[in-house]
Amino acid sequence: MEFTTHLYKTVLLAIPMVIARAGLLVMVAVDTAMVGHYGTTPLAHYAASNALQIVIVLVGVGLSQGTVIMVAQAKGAGNDSACGKIWRVGLIQGSFFGILMGLICFLGEPLLLLFGQTQSIATGGSDVLIWISWGFPAFMIWATTGFFLEGLGKPLPAMISMIGAVVLNAILNWIFIFGELGAPEMGAQGAAITTSIVRWLMMLVLVSYVFIALKNKNLGITGPFKGFFQLANKYRKIGFPLGIARGLEAASFSALTMFAGWISTISLAGYQIAFNLIALAFMCAIGIAGASTVRVGNAVGKNDMTDLKRAGLASIVLVVSLMTCVMAVYLSLSDQLAKIYTKDIMVSGIAAGLIGLAGIVLIFDGLQAVLMGCLRGSSDVWIPSLLQLIAWWGLTIPIAWILAFHADLGVKGLMWAFLIGAIAASLMLGIRFIAISKRPGNRF
Repeated sequence: MEFTTHLYKTVLLAIPMVIARAGLLVMVAVDTAMVGHYGTTPLAHYAASNALQIVIVLVGVGLSQGTVIMVAQAKGAGNDSACGKIWRVGLIQGSFFGILMGLICFLGEPLLLLFGQTQSIATGGSDVLIWISWGFPAFMIWATTGFFLEGLGKPLPAMISMIGAVVLNAILNWIFIFGELGAPEMGAQGAAITTSIVRWLMMLVLVSYVFIALKNKNLGITGPFKGFFQLANKYRKIGFPLGIARGLEAASFSALTMFAGWISTISLAGYQIAFNLIALAFMCAIGIAGASTVRVGNAVGKNDMTDLKRAGLASIVLVVSLMTCVMAVYLSLSDQLAKIYTKDIMVSGIAAGLIGLAGIVLIFDGLQAVLMGCLRGSSDVWIPSLLQLIAWWGLTIPIAWILAFHADLGVKGLMWAFLIGAIAASLMLGIRFIAISKRPGNRF
């Protein structure tokens, strides 16, 4: 397949995947903006809770990513009947981990205190986490089902469910944050209630679609299931390193947020705005990374190494082009973007000073995400996870500590450290992908 054909197919697959993933962060952005307009202290509570929640969410996403990798490879090899069995394994394990993730939220206050937050922020953040907790089982089932459909090359249902969720989230936020239509006025906790409600509805819509539209497609969605435990063991071998990698990456970002909280409440609120804008655009990169996993996984299933290289290169070109456009917007509109989130002049001033730099970070952060997607599709999961550990914890966190607290750069030092870590991850993962693409592919 020619490179231009790979690029075209990657774009077609990536667009709905980008929208679906961006929708998750659009909801967080809407929550952040609406809570920020409700008050600065509730915004700090929401930021603290989000620092923990994002780690839990991304660990869950990593654990369930075995679905898209295994389904894409099975689809590429022409073994359609295995795809539904992989999904069923993912549903059971996703439900279990979703319950476990929800229970972790009940430890929010001691965990936030452990990470150096004040008693006030820890208590407020914990209250938000408790309301979020009961939506995690639904989130894991939704994520697993979305990955299943993407592995089949059908990303549109997840995209459509996400668009509806974004609209509903904004409406319910208006009701529960500000106490409209007779509902209690709950601030940041109202945003958390909305998140859980929306997650359950998203899950029900997507699972219903699978049973209604795909039940008779010979995909193994129903019927007898031999070899469950062998398949479940294979699923865990993929999901655990990916979950660990996601968790370590997210934990490093949460550590930066905690550092911002140590500087001041105003700094924490301002940093949360800039980080939210990074995360929002980063979901576009994650969408492209998801497409790269499917395209590379299909090439591995066919044992076509030329297609593997071209699929990876198409994804890299796409993400760098998109993130460059985002960088231009963030550099030119930093003040206006900051004021969308808050009326507090001090908070918006800090955020505006970070948003331009965040745009530069996104080019390399997006690149390393897509390279990880390519490596996942080619069945390489442990070494890339180790390389990310080196980039985020070996470089980003210690450099952030030095720049923020010893070089007196404050929250700008945190963003510079973020940039250094993203560059390091891109270089290491790029070298790894070049090495992998020179040897025969291995299927899970």
